[in-house]
Amino acid sequence: MIARLYRGEERIDALDPRDRGLAYGDGVFETVLVHHGEPVWWDEHLRRLERGCAVLGIRGPDRDFLRAEAGAMVAGCARGVLKLIVTRGIGERGYARSPDASPTLAMSLSDAPSAPPPQGLTLRWCETRLAIQPRLAGIKHLNRLEQVLARGEWSDPSIHEGLLCDTAGRVVSATSANLFVLRGGHWLTPSMADCGIAGTCRAWLLGNVPGAVETALSREEVESAGALVLCNAVRGILPVAALGERRWATRDATRALCLALARAEPAFAAVPLS
Repeated sequence: MIARLYRGEERIDALDPRDRGLAYGDGVFETVLVHHGEPVWWDEHLRRLERGCAVLGIRGPDRDFLRAEAGAMVAGCARGVLKLIVTRGIGERGYARSPDASPTLAMSLSDAPSAPPPQGLTLRWCETRLAIQPRLAGIKHLNRLEQVLARGEWSDPSIHEGLLCDTAGRVVSATSANLFVLRGGHWLTPSMADCGIAGTCRAWLLGNVPGAVETALSREEVESAGALVLCNAVRGILPVAALGERRWATRDATRALCLALARAEPAFAAVPLS
């Protein structure tokens, strides 16, 4: 892995223990697929990073500076994952924000994940619930303890992901991906108005798949759907084969979804589906 740290636009060697990202999770992050030396959906990631900084009141990095530094890091990378973390920077002890703090930027480049199983993913329901907090909904803030707890609920390698509900019982997402279900011939995804991350791949699907919409979904509606897929910015669209005792065969609608993304963005070349 390659990693770099900055305070403002100055390179630094180590994270200060007083950094509010370390102390309080006071920051945001983005995880970006790199394909042939280029960050995929860069503008979309940058807009969400800036939106998250605005929500938290953090002075985000300059666009041109970030593009230049990230570009230098990913140059020559055939395929990898670029992670960007922006924190408020160094602050005094306590929750009060330091208005003059110089933000910290951390960038790292790691290997891309392995290909998903061609037969589709196997999912489970998680017992951990996501707290409802509309002020933080949609952004990719650093407080991910709910996802850490949820992912800690299983160690069986045959289970690939877990689905999460909020404290009101509504389905939200997987631990590290958004969810789409096929019902009535349309692809539906849970709303991110109260909690959850509004993913970049999710945004592509909502903007490019006819009839794809946000809606409230119950566990029963998910389990009785005609098909399920997960999606995120690094792995693209991932067909689901099983959720608990429920099984799905790969459908034409699922294949069409994967092929549409592959045509629009070559980084997500279609994976053969059994």
